[in-house]
Amino acid sequence: MQEWIISFLTATPWYVLLLIYASKVIEVSVSTLRLILVNRGYRLLGSILSFFELILWVFVAASVVTDITAAPLKGIVYALGFATGVYIGSMIENWLAFGKVMIQVIASKASGQLIVDFIRGQKLGVTEVTAHGVQGEKVVLMVFSERKAAKALVQDLRNIDPELLVTISDLSGISGGFLPRRSRAMFK
Repeated sequence: MQEWIISFLTATPWYVLLLIYASKVIEVSVSTLRLILVNRGYRLLGSILSFFELILWVFVAASVVTDITAAPLKGIVYALGFATGVYIGSMIENWLAFGKVMIQVIASKASGQLIVDFIRGQKLGVTEVTAHGVQGEKVVLMVFSERKAAKALVQDLRNIDPELLVTISDLSGISGGFLPRRSRAMFK
């Protein structure tokens, strides 16, 4: 039994396992990023990433499948690289924050105008809708923003009225209206 464990752990050199792991993390991170980009409408950039993703996949998968019965630890390291890659890919996409979001704000009638003035002062379009809630008259505000700027905008709005109800929805496409300018097309 002890001999089998030692054989299992030493059948493949550690640097080969590290290379398989790192390559799989990179490949799946690129894959995760590609899927998110394509879903957000960045098809050209997604296509370019898929080329590099597939090249990595072919070489990594081939190195794992070769002698898998003699070195099953390669399969385990491959799976760990996959799981890590999904996590890292989503973190990278969050950091890059591609695309636009719609921020819906439900505020009291009293703070609604202050918030509208602030948003328009930021050169963002805002649509106001009068509403009735359990606690009386409300204002529903709809704002389109770059995803990267949404968190800071919501924090600024909460500084005006800490009691706001805020929802943020990812958008896959927008046309017409008053929209914030994108800094660059990013291969769209």
